[in-house]
Amino acid sequence: MPSVLKKTLLRMPGAIFGVCLVAHAQCPVDTIIAKGHIEHSAAKKDYRVRVQLMYPKHKPGESGEVSVEDGNFRIPLEFVTEQSSLFSNLPKRCGRKPQTVIITLLSGEDKSDEVSLDFARSFTMVDGSAYTLRAELVLDGGSQ
Repeated sequence: MPSVLKKTLLRMPGAIFGVCLVAHAQCPVDTIIAKGHIEHSAAKKDYRVRVQLMYPKHKPGESGEVSVEDGNFRIPLEFVTEQSSLFSNLPKRCGRKPQTVIITLLSGEDKSDEVSLDFARSFTMVDGSAYTLRAELVLDGGSQ
């Protein structure tokens, strides 16, 4: 009997570790989809659109860039919803969302236009993990 008890006690840490891994399941990754078009764009300019997510206390987060095609752009940008905690033994919280979304129109290295959007007001959830703009975004390509 002591041998069985010993084997059980030896297996416990492994079982506990396995349960912790399952309990420590990662938070979902959500997506912001920004789409729109460029007004007053010069036909021969090579425009790019950059999206930068900003979190509370002006902390920059995920960013991405896409080329403008035929005056239109669409850029999906994933972000992690896991909130960091000072205490590693607390359960994970999965409510992290950007506070502001900065969308910049670039021509070469020059900034042609830029908008700063409040995430809660400007985006709506379209499925369990994707947010889109409530209205198509129009950037001005002629303001250089």
